[in-house]
Amino acid sequence: MTKAVRQKNLPADERRDVTVEAVVALAAQTNPSEITTAAIAKHMNLTQGALFRHFPNKEAIWQSVMTWVAERLMSRIEKAAEGIGSPLEALQAMFLAHVCFVADHPGAPRMLYGELQGAKATPAKRLASQMMQQYAARVRHLIEAGKARGELHPELDTEAAATLFIGTIQGLVMQSLISGDMAWMRSEAPRVFAIYRRGIAWSAPLGRSGLKDGA
Repeated sequence: MTKAVRQKNLPADERRDVTVEAVVALAAQTNPSEITTAAIAKHMNLTQGALFRHFPNKEAIWQSVMTWVAERLMSRIEKAAEGIGSPLEALQAMFLAHVCFVADHPGAPRMLYGELQGAKATPAKRLASQMMQQYAARVRHLIEAGKARGELHPELDTEAAATLFIGTIQGLVMQSLISGDMAWMRSEAPRVFAIYRRGIAWSAPLGRSGLKDGA
């Protein structure tokens, strides 16, 4: 049985998942804004008509892609941190899991950044923004837990530390995307997190700019 025939026989839910995965795969090689429904159908060995039986339009496909990325990324980081008693160790597990997710799906951040940079308030952009807010809230929660546990400096600026956590990952992602070497990101992530960890751990002295309210 050929790939095209197998895809034609897929149940609706599986067809939608396969379509989303095809878009993420295309985004790893193509500017997401240039991905057309014709290109998606060709990549899947389908007609555009077959594609539109499951999605009313391209915007619906993009919305499904953002849902797919959000659900799988958040699931990956939550699973990585599950059962870890130390908030600082949980942060490290999340950091490394996020990097591995991007290395496995390089098209995902390209889709995410593309939506967040867009001028239109599309459903996909709202989903991307909500995911970033949920992610930041999870990081802030762990930072606060680390402060309460005595692992992190009690006067550590939680917002700044969460921003730096996410920004550090984004920096690794951007450098890997630019170089086209996702394996580099995997190898660098532990060393990069070690520097971040030294900056927020209780044993590290804080400068005035790292304290709340300029204390």
